[in-house]
Amino acid sequence: MFASCADPSTLEGLSWLLCYLTSGKHLLFYTSIGTVLLLLAITAPVALGFGFGGAMAARSHFLPLRWFGKAYTSMVRGIPDIIFFLFVPIALDQAFEWVRHKALCPESDLPVWQGNDFVVCAAAKLPLSTSPPWVHETYAFFLAVLAFSIVFGAFAANVIYGAMNAVPRAQMETAEAYGMSHRQAFRRILVPQMWVYALPGLSNLWMILIKATPLLFILGIRDIVYWARELGGSKTSQFDYPHPDWRLYYFLALLAFYLLMTSLSERVLRRISARLSHGQATLAGEQQRKVAA
Repeated sequence: MFASCADPSTLEGLSWLLCYLTSGKHLLFYTSIGTVLLLLAITAPVALGFGFGGAMAARSHFLPLRWFGKAYTSMVRGIPDIIFFLFVPIALDQAFEWVRHKALCPESDLPVWQGNDFVVCAAAKLPLSTSPPWVHETYAFFLAVLAFSIVFGAFAANVIYGAMNAVPRAQMETAEAYGMSHRQAFRRILVPQMWVYALPGLSNLWMILIKATPLLFILGIRDIVYWARELGGSKTSQFDYPHPDWRLYYFLALLAFYLLMTSLSERVLRRISARLSHGQATLAGEQQRKVAA
């Protein structure tokens, strides 16, 4: 990065360390922190959307839709996460390519399944072989976001379903007695109040989601775990900055990073919980009223 770092063999002490920490690979390591934060920023609302949809489906009066909602939450929650994280990207990738194969190569009469191989025409490949590297990385990240959202959406659906049931039925009946339709009572009474009951479970899911981000490494994405292992491993003289095995220090840095993330999350979630509990007929709401009195 700096002109003085052009020849690492002439460096020593703090100059060597400064150049080492600002090398190209270390810049990629720092960038990968942004990848983790971006995953959290996108996955959290998408998973919450999946969860709300799953909870609504499980509460539906339409029997097939109710079965689908309950099957979604039960199936995903009952299968180890790592299996889903490995299965979903592969399944989605093949599904997308199969649709593109049917749309872009209708003249092809060869089956896409040829023995154990999944083969589509060149135009249907995702991404195309001629695409730049950033397209491949973006597509892999997109599949990872979908996998995380589907898995954590199932857990969120279970939490939201229980929170909706926790809202006293008498409040819905009172709203309908005052002339609200069922949809109006759901939107104005049930949904605002159910977040108070859902927040503890959703807070736990957020913490678990933070701790699950190292699974990006398993999905082939160069995240902070990948670069920590890569940079911390023992380097020989063939590298510009040879050093002994420093993986312990890199993983300690990751430990500090995740502890910082969870600590900040706890503070933010505590404030959100206090705000949602204000004026509510819950234990937290009663405590706030006693303090105010």
